[in-house]
Order: sequence, then structure tokens, then C-alpha cells
Amino acid sequence: MRRTRRAIREALIELCTEQSFGSLTVEDLLDRADVARATFYAHYRAKEDILVDIVRSLTADRAAWMAEYEAQHPDGFTGDPLRSIFTHAEKNKAVYRVILQGAGDGRPLREFYERTSDEAEALFRARAEQSGHTPRIPVEFVARAWAGELIGALAWWLEHDTEYTADQVATMLSDLSARGRRWAAGPASG
Repeated sequence: MRRTRRAIREALIELCTEQSFGSLTVEDLLDRADVARATFYAHYRAKEDILVDIVRSLTADRAAWMAEYEAQHPDGFTGDPLRSIFTHAEKNKAVYRVILQGAGDGRPLREFYERTSDEAEALFRARAEQSGHTPRIPVEFVARAWAGELIGALAWWLEHDTEYTADQVATMLSDLSARGRRWAAGPASG
């Protein structure tokens, strides 16, 4: 069963490098994955469901890295998990582009945003509790703002094929989060 789902997901990703998501048909997926129509529909209702499944897998992987990283570095944020997200996106550009463009009905992008926000909220809450600080702004708001910045930065970086590396973009986003927009937009000596 997992092998079939993986074949269908890989077929979708491959096809998205060759044509737009909107132009893909279930028949294209069946041919590329070499699965029968009934088998496809036993796993998915529509091609958008494949993207949601991919998002869930991507975010589950990310949650696993983060849990492992937090266990090893309980004292705070070093930026390494953020670099890992950008490196992962760089290695999987095709699927990230499709998701971040809001392909299909936009549900995969909403799922990505919600899962990213929820992970960030849990992390920010844990850090506030660990440090004994009371957040100045509701953690729910901070998490959603951070997730929006991350998704916006990922989309811009992947869509525009900038010359920035994953490390450079992660550092810029980390600096923006740590130092703020006023610092980022101001003179270099500030």
C-alpha cells in the first residue's frame, strides 16, 4: 500500500516538472505511476489529495527533525532547523513550487500553512515556558506571522530562482525574525 502511494506521489512530482499541475490528469498519473484507476481511487479522490498527502509527509518529516534537534539543543534557536527547511525545499523544488503556488484548490497550501503554524506555536510556547517569560504578543499570532514569513520567503526564493543559497535565505529570514524589519530596512551600520 505504501509503495503504491509513493509511486503515485513520485509520478505527480515528476509530472509537475514537465507540465503545470492544472493540466495534469488522473490518466497522466496512472500512466506514470503504472497503477490502475481503481487502485488510484482506493488511495485518493483527486490529484489535489496527493498534494495534501505530500504536505502531510513533508511536515511530519520536518516535525521529526525539529523534535530531534530541540532535544539536542534545548537552550535555544541556532537557525539550523530553518536552514534544514530551505535545504529540503531546494532539493524538492518541484513539489514545493506546486504547493506554494496554491495549486489545485489551494488546500495543500492551507494545510502547509496550518501545520507550519501549529508546529511553530508549540515550539514558541515551549520556549516561553522553559525561559519563564510571558510573551508580549499572543503566541498564536507570532506563530502565524512567522509561518507566513517562512512561506512567503520560500515562495519568493523558489519562484524567482534567485542566486541566494538555502543558507543565505535562512540567515536573512533568521536575522529578520531576530532583529526586526526596521533593522533589515535600515542602514547597514544600524
